[in-house]
Amino acid sequence: MIYKTKGVCAAQISFDVKDNKVYNVSFLGGCNGNTQGVGKLVEGMDVDEVIKRLKGIRCGFKPTSCPDQLARALEEYKSAQA
Repeated sequence: MIYKTKGVCAAQISFDVKDNKVYNVSFLGGCNGNTQGVGKLVEGMDVDEVIKRLKGIRCGFKPTSCPDQLARALEEYKSAQA
């Protein structure tokens, strides 16, 4: 899935989900080291666990962050699967 982000430096997030596990997370733009780290940390993690851990994280004074955007992307993915 490709998710167009809102309110962060990264322009989009791409990821795969197989058996409700997250794989191949990649951010286009953003803080390269941080976004790579987020992708590696959630690799193989359950979708709901990623959402639980990342939703609501803020970047400075912004109301969202790249990790929060990943959580929102996964929520959107889940809604599309229902």
